[in-house]
Amino acid sequence: MLSMISVIDDDASVRAATDNLLSSQGYLVRTFASAEEFLQSPQLQACACVIADVQMPGMSGVELLTHVRAQGHSTPFIFITAFPEDSVRDRAWRAGAFGFLAKPFAAPNLIKLVEAAISRGNAG
Repeated sequence: MLSMISVIDDDASVRAATDNLLSSQGYLVRTFASAEEFLQSPQLQACACVIADVQMPGMSGVELLTHVRAQGHSTPFIFITAFPEDSVRDRAWRAGAFGFLAKPFAAPNLIKLVEAAISRGNAG
């Protein structure tokens, strides 16, 4: 069974590049331009991992994670950001992030994080 990854980023080029990278590794990928678009979809129930930008118009990635956790979901979240300040990273970790990468990130680093997140999710 293919693991489905949800990619949430307001930058279309980042969504496309991340989609291409993960699809080339055999993952099923769904992309969203905003946290709100993701929440209105049925994907939260089905996805094995979420990759989200930290800073987006409307609901931020960290706010999305907090919202998802409050609903009782334990889906692993990997954050990507062009603004990797310590305060942002700390907020993401406190909210329950699985991983955190600064843009531009190396493709193998993202793949490793996704694999670890999915295996952790499948383990429990």
